[in-house]
Amino acid sequence: MKRDDRMSSREAADFLGIKLETLYAYASRGLVAGARAAGERGRRYTRADLEGLRARAAGPAASALRFGEPVLDTRITRMTPEGPEYRGRPAVELARAGTPFAAVAELLWTGALPERRPHWPEGPALPARELARLVPRDASPLAALALALPALAAADPLRFDARPEAVCERARRLIPRLAASLALALDPGRVPAALAATDPTRALAAALGVPARGKSLALLETALVLLADHELNASTFAARVAASTGADLYACLSAGVAALSGPLHGGASEQVEMLVREAGDPAGAAAAVRDRMRRGELLPGFGHPLYPDGDPRHPPLFAAALALAPRSPRVRTIAAIVAAMEAAGRARPNVDTSLAAACAALDLPQGLGGALFAIGRSAGWVAHVLEQSETKAVLRPRARFISD
Repeated sequence: MKRDDRMSSREAADFLGIKLETLYAYASRGLVAGARAAGERGRRYTRADLEGLRARAAGPAASALRFGEPVLDTRITRMTPEGPEYRGRPAVELARAGTPFAAVAELLWTGALPERRPHWPEGPALPARELARLVPRDASPLAALALALPALAAADPLRFDARPEAVCERARRLIPRLAASLALALDPGRVPAALAATDPTRALAAALGVPARGKSLALLETALVLLADHELNASTFAARVAASTGADLYACLSAGVAALSGPLHGGASEQVEMLVREAGDPAGAAAAVRDRMRRGELLPGFGHPLYPDGDPRHPPLFAAALALAPRSPRVRTIAAIVAAMEAAGRARPNVDTSLAAACAALDLPQGLGGALFAIGRSAGWVAHVLEQSETKAVLRPRARFISD
């Protein structure tokens, strides 16, 4: 062991962020070994022993923010091997039963599932013409959401009314407007029809330019329901952090959209689409998978740390995509990629793969998966904003300082 790898008692205490007396107590209990160095007073401690002690002392909190131990109590969603349960109701069952997304949103917010499709009130005016000028022709639809939220906030003089009933009423008016705003980045000519719809799924269909009926509408409902919440993912946690400071609903949702825009969170379905483009057609799927594996690359849209046996949200969403467009070349290529992964004994598909298939079945341009994700997850963001606001506590975790 090099001398530089050993620390004096004072250096070791500073490294651990504790008092000298505490270090001596740890040593006396055998938690860390110190050795006397020839010609020196006191003991010296190895960096490896101290790092191990620091990790043990930190306990579950050391990994809590990295897909580790739970850090918050919630009554909204319980994660199970069968998928998320929204207020005790399995999301997969809600989707398979054809439950409207608006009804699932009400369930998440209030704890009660409406017996009929909710009729939400008309939303606030959206300065579509002004916003359309700010959205570049090749911009991501998430950019339209990022612009629409502060614009709507500025026009709402009561946006700081944090009473739960006021927040729910605001969310009912807001989410269809957010769905309609996606047309700003796709085709501004669709905005009027999208704004005319108070139902969020129908507003989304109008913004995307797909029929708001039959299997197309059913596919959108299924996607939004399955994506409505998934516990403390990065975007939901960001929304809760904002809510803990007393920020208004628009600001909290803006935080969620900002986190979702990162490629490691909301961009996975677009990466699946890139893999589909790489494969070219169903016949090229096996080669594309083989080439990725040969290069040691992880395949996007496959595997999930919460679902080692497969993401339960994938089958119903993928089935809805196949039901709408069984002959779509893009859908068939995704199916071939899934089959190639299964034949190779690799990870099973997650919801990002089926979301890419849903976009393909709807014949949407590449990159729309993140936008659909945002509209669906907005219901969960609102639920978590409501729950976090009840705690009256600011989310402010501590950092553990480490020396170089």
